[in-house]
Amino acid sequence: MATQKTFKVAGTTRLPSGTVKIRFANDLVSRIKILHKNGHTDMELLELGEELTKAQICQMLINHPKFQSEEQQDAISEFVVRNCKAIAKDFGPDANPGSEEPAVNDMVKQEAEAVS
Repeated sequence: MATQKTFKVAGTTRLPSGTVKIRFANDLVSRIKILHKNGHTDMELLELGEELTKAQICQMLINHPKFQSEEQQDAISEFVVRNCKAIAKDFGPDANPGSEEPAVNDMVKQEAEAVS
């Protein structure tokens, strides 16, 4: 489970290897300096306005308009599944059972059936 420590800043960055990861901090300026020094790019960090736990931050970021790219959504979801067991059920493949959009796996299966 994610720690109950709270943070004031959160977002995503791209590592020099190209991987996108979620980041948590309490000081925006010093965090940006450290990330930049270590070669991170595509830094999208937000000051949250209040202190939140990692689980609360993930719930907020997954729906935030600035974090809707596929890579950002994957990074947030992966963090939740690995570290926030209490809310992980909300981020799995059945997270939106009433959703009108088919799951990615369903679309892949349909495309495979159409080809064969």
